[in-house]
Amino acid sequence: MLDRSVSELPKPRRRLPNQRWQIYPQKPEFAQNLAVLTNISPIISQLLINRGMETPEQIQAFLNPESLVLPSPLEEFPDLAISLELLQNAIASQTKIAICGDYDADGMTSTALLLRSLRTLGAQVDYAIPSRMHEGYGINKRIVEEFHSEGVGLILTVDNGISAFEPVARARELGLAVIITDHHDLPQKLPPANAILNPKLIAESSPYRGVAGVGVAYILAVSLAQQLGETKGLIQPMLALFTLGTIADLAPLTGVNRRWVKRGLQHLPKSNLAGVRALIQVGGVQVREEGQGGQGGISLPTPHSHSATLTASPLPTPKSLKPEDIGFRLGPRINAIGRIGNPQTVIELLTTDDMGVALELAMQCEQTNASRQLMCEQIEQEAIAYVETEFVASLEKDRVLVVVQPNWHHGVIGIVASRLVERYGVPVFIGTYEDEQHIRGSARGIPEFHVFEALEYCHDLLGKFGGHKAAGGFSLPAENLQVLRSRLIEFANQCLEPQHLKPLLKIDAEVNLNQINQQLYQQLNALHPCGMDNPDPIFWTPNVQVVEQKIVGKGHIKLTIAQTVDNQQYKIKAIAWRWSDYFQLPSLVDVAYKLRENYFNGNTTIELELIGVRLPIQLQQFFASPPTPSSTTFEYNQRHYTCGFYKNGIEAELRIKNPEGKVLAMQPGHIIGLLGTNRQNAKEIDISQPQYDNIIQAALQALSVKS
Repeated sequence: MLDRSVSELPKPRRRLPNQRWQIYPQKPEFAQNLAVLTNISPIISQLLINRGMETPEQIQAFLNPESLVLPSPLEEFPDLAISLELLQNAIASQTKIAICGDYDADGMTSTALLLRSLRTLGAQVDYAIPSRMHEGYGINKRIVEEFHSEGVGLILTVDNGISAFEPVARARELGLAVIITDHHDLPQKLPPANAILNPKLIAESSPYRGVAGVGVAYILAVSLAQQLGETKGLIQPMLALFTLGTIADLAPLTGVNRRWVKRGLQHLPKSNLAGVRALIQVGGVQVREEGQGGQGGISLPTPHSHSATLTASPLPTPKSLKPEDIGFRLGPRINAIGRIGNPQTVIELLTTDDMGVALELAMQCEQTNASRQLMCEQIEQEAIAYVETEFVASLEKDRVLVVVQPNWHHGVIGIVASRLVERYGVPVFIGTYEDEQHIRGSARGIPEFHVFEALEYCHDLLGKFGGHKAAGGFSLPAENLQVLRSRLIEFANQCLEPQHLKPLLKIDAEVNLNQINQQLYQQLNALHPCGMDNPDPIFWTPNVQVVEQKIVGKGHIKLTIAQTVDNQQYKIKAIAWRWSDYFQLPSLVDVAYKLRENYFNGNTTIELELIGVRLPIQLQQFFASPPTPSSTTFEYNQRHYTCGFYKNGIEAELRIKNPEGKVLAMQPGHIIGLLGTNRQNAKEIDISQPQYDNIIQAALQALSVKS
């Protein structure tokens, strides 16, 4: 028998993702009652309860956002009236207007939206966007002075400006009027602008509270067009840009965002914007029929407007796109330009009416996005190698990762930070050297960690910094790096417990595989569009068999799983993105997933997108508190074995002994086990291989029966 001392195993590869599963409490009677009252299915009713809706009125308002009676934006935004007056006067007097935008998707779509609408309304208007690499975020004195030298009389900021006290003060000193449109958190001292439009300045109960920068721009542009009586042909193009920017910026899909994005997704495939059509075409978006039809036109909240579609389009005109079409296909192509290219490319793409020019610019976005993907993969691999060498052993003690290396592109390290959070389950601060003396970085958090508060805790070590709960950006003198790491470890240890270092997976409901069909999928359409604050439903199924699995593409696992219900086996295909680290999965697992439609050769099937997998709950319980007695005998392939649980360090260990005295030892969640007659001469084996996995499952089954 193997001795009971802790073996000096190499660092084990994870057999399964290191996750916390939080399954919403199910309320079947309450859900049934609400379902009857609102004429929806009980499963949809339970999903809405999980999202905080508990009355028929709340559910009806959510399911039919068009039924909401919206207050006039003029009543909600105190400075909207003065903003409209300033813009009307500038248009009437042909005063030059200049837009200062931002280089992310929200900022670029906002800039394009106001540029298009103001030009259509007869304004003299141009724009500038600060350099990501050389100037960083937001309007600055250089831009203000450049605008002044060009004869600009009115500056309009989009998606920035709320914290730009000095540049705005300089603009006023030079005699320029300034309208700030922004959605970021308010500083202690507001800039001395002529007007400020920011949803953080209005009542928390307002339906406009959650709009992103592009939402503020949309409200301003539509209100101006309505006041001038020039809405014809303007509303739908602006709605398309609003929808792109809102989803790409991960704004909450609640309130007016839900109402307008739902409309926008229905209009996008037949948009008369050449740039949008080119992006859809080049991005390979599969436009298709949507279960829920939509209403035409858009207003805010008055006249509806219907725009003609482009003729001779290579695309069909279905009823709707889905948010993931933007989130995974169109948004990244826009954002890639802002990260590593020239934002002017996107502004021109979204403001041109020439389809040939639009396709050319969309191809530039495509190529830039491909470069961004390669850059991300390379930096991610370098970062993982660095973390595994330097920090992984102390992660549980440190509870935060601070990773800084030279020669990484600042425009993409935020994406890499998110992937490291996903991989290691801790907040990540990642940076690169701008020169020998200065570091610039991005941060991403976990639910129990407030990124902006962490940066404030280190304010004396940093140069510029900003952000919110989930993410942030910062710069610092390189000489402060070690002290910064220590300070962040100190902060993380104040707010994080070891159990927080597992990514949290919030699961809506348990479903058996025989319940997954087109009918269930169509019912879920009632929740769309899904996104921030209205997440895609996540289901789970216990005790499924993994009957086939293989690696496809860039490290994805494609698999078939099966479940037996009432003596009948049901199978379904699934994909697990970027999960090659966990290949091969055990043969018996609990799975958590989203439902997805797959289109192939004209056929549509429902498949699973796996986002969680764990040992079946009874097996976890065995390891946490082994049954009494904790050993038994069993037969496998006509041979007799003994098996049992033993303490090995802090974890329980399963050991299986064959008739010749060889022992197989494994710990939960690890892919490497030991096989031998004693621990000294035992060899390491991959226990996910079928010959080992099958006997492990047989032993666990025997122990389950015994207990």
